[in-house]
Amino acid sequence: MTSSDVDPLVTRMRPFGTTIFAEMSSLAVRTGAVNLGQGFPDTDGPPEMLTAAAQALAAGRNQYPPGPGIPELRAALAAHQRRFWGLEYDPDSEVVVTAGATEAVTAAMLALCEPGDEVVCFEPYYDSYAASIALAGAVRRPVTLRPGSDGRYAYDPDELRAAFGARTRLVLLNSPHNPTGKVFTPDELTFVAQLCQEHDAYAITDEVYEHLAFTDAVSGHVPLATLPGMRERTLRISSAGKTFSCTGWKVGWASGPAQLVSAVLRVKQFLTFVNAAPLQPAVAVALALPDDYFTAFRAGLQTRRDQLVGGLTAAGFDVLNPEGTYFVTADITALGGTDGVDFCRALPELAGVVAVPTQVFYDDPAAGRRLIRFAFCKRPDVLTEAVNRLHRLPDFRRSTPPRSEV
Repeated sequence: MTSSDVDPLVTRMRPFGTTIFAEMSSLAVRTGAVNLGQGFPDTDGPPEMLTAAAQALAAGRNQYPPGPGIPELRAALAAHQRRFWGLEYDPDSEVVVTAGATEAVTAAMLALCEPGDEVVCFEPYYDSYAASIALAGAVRRPVTLRPGSDGRYAYDPDELRAAFGARTRLVLLNSPHNPTGKVFTPDELTFVAQLCQEHDAYAITDEVYEHLAFTDAVSGHVPLATLPGMRERTLRISSAGKTFSCTGWKVGWASGPAQLVSAVLRVKQFLTFVNAAPLQPAVAVALALPDDYFTAFRAGLQTRRDQLVGGLTAAGFDVLNPEGTYFVTADITALGGTDGVDFCRALPELAGVVAVPTQVFYDDPAAGRRLIRFAFCKRPDVLTEAVNRLHRLPDFRRSTPPRSEV
């Protein structure tokens, strides 16, 4: 055996192959299916933001920005968090701009975790979480979110307490939550905060959907950092991509106490160094848009959620109504499906629609084997076409695809 026969990838990253998003998007292109798999909008963001980006390009703001981000964006981020959440951050020492929220999460893991440290997280989880924990040499301690009789996902408090231990370094919390659409309630967050303080653990909160907690959720979005005793131990992460429909810009940020932000910056500088120079001024403009923008943005997504939930229900899915985000999950059992990966691989040929199997976001795939995720951040006409196509699904009841090993 020669070196060319051996996989050169480090052992800790070998479980992570091509992402499910790449596989499903490729399948959409190959089959001409409507892609409701990957969570990107098919319309552009606010015109004020786009105009500001064009002006910054033309004005020559195309060279390296300051490492923490341009001052006007950091000031806008601090003002935005004060305005909406009552959180005070010093823009000079408690805010850092990153290449999207994914880089912020990864930099935080690399900065805060020693090999063998444990990270409590909630499954199903966004796939980059597992990869970033592995890169840091840390250990995942997942707590499963399960749908209850009321259709809401929730964690078992006893399971969450058991996940914390002597090696717990931090908890990674995403709310509003992808892929389930769950919005963590104040009571649920209070218990998380209690455990963090009992175990002297940090919290990393991914809040990229902070403006997409729908009006019929049990509660609105509550940043964990607003709870007593949590600001000083919480690194709060968000980005422009979801709120301003510019997922390709990759402008994110982390806010928190100076020592945590400094740790992230010292790692981030060796990842991307800096990013998105002409886009940073445009995001600063977007953050300062009037409240009407954020209200209308949420209302528009809530309407499209209702459109897709109704269509999926009519097509025979058992739908779990999301409280936020871009996504809705649905059970495939009533349609004859027993495995989400098999179902999603067959769906483009059978109905001309792409979805994502949520079992790939679990350490325990059996917990989500019959659940799949659809994105509703698309134009209403696209959702209508997808729903019309999904009414072909009775054919799936008579099909017997091979069971996947994924």
